[in-house]
Amino acid sequence: MTLVQLRHFLELASLGSFSKASIKLHLTQPALSRSIQSLEDELGQHLFDRIGRKSELTPFGRHILGQARELVDGANNLKQSGQQLLGGQSGSVTLGLGSGPGALLMTPLLAFMASEYPKAYLQISRGSTAALVQALRDRSVDALVLDTRSLSPANDLIVENLCELPGAFMCRKGHPLAKVRQVTLNMVQEYSVASTPLSDEVARILVDRYGPDAHPDVMVNLRCEEISSLLDVVRSTDAIVVAVRSLAPDLVELKMSPALNAGAKFGWVSLRSRREAPLCGFLRSQVKEILHA
Repeated sequence: MTLVQLRHFLELASLGSFSKASIKLHLTQPALSRSIQSLEDELGQHLFDRIGRKSELTPFGRHILGQARELVDGANNLKQSGQQLLGGQSGSVTLGLGSGPGALLMTPLLAFMASEYPKAYLQISRGSTAALVQALRDRSVDALVLDTRSLSPANDLIVENLCELPGAFMCRKGHPLAKVRQVTLNMVQEYSVASTPLSDEVARILVDRYGPDAHPDVMVNLRCEEISSLLDVVRSTDAIVVAVRSLAPDLVELKMSPALNAGAKFGWVSLRSRREAPLCGFLRSQVKEILHA
């Protein structure tokens, strides 16, 4: 078998259609059919069931799908390594950043690349945890930095814990609650409450601390993925934000009763079957340095 056949197999498995796969691969349908048939002949079993115009993986096809991906990834990694050795420290990395990590890391990482690796390419992708993890699995990003509390465990992912940062209820200076010695949830709920989407684990902590009204679906009425926008709203209004404390040192941390004692767990997330590029390793080291500064 050849890598070309395996790539044909992966594309057809992804699209489920000979016509769509042949267009994407710039092949005729008969040529794609011959490639798949040759692979099936060598493996001794059918890879697809043809159901009308659709092609669905057989149980055997599903079984070897992961192995085929690993082989193709390995070949891609080999090619990438050769290119990077040829170009020294040049290369290209796409890094996915969750909301909190993005607010903390995006500007420092861009500055780091501009000064240390001016000929390398860094693209930063932002989005929800689910969207970023799917992009990682689709190989459109190389690695992620996320709040791992919102990440579902999975065998195909490697998670390296980076740090845990405390969270807080925060408001602007001059807010009516800024100097109150003991702030209750009832007091907080007199105002708009903002946050990025919170994990189930954080939701459980909030409910344990303050009761069912503290569940984010009840308590939070201003929500978006971009924490920087929410912080700007809090700086200019009486809204209160639930976020990582270090994201907004200019805001006042409310003295909650009881104390929140919860935060974000930032982690570096990569794909198990994908070898880390050298440039990605340099970025990972810099992320650690920024977070522990």
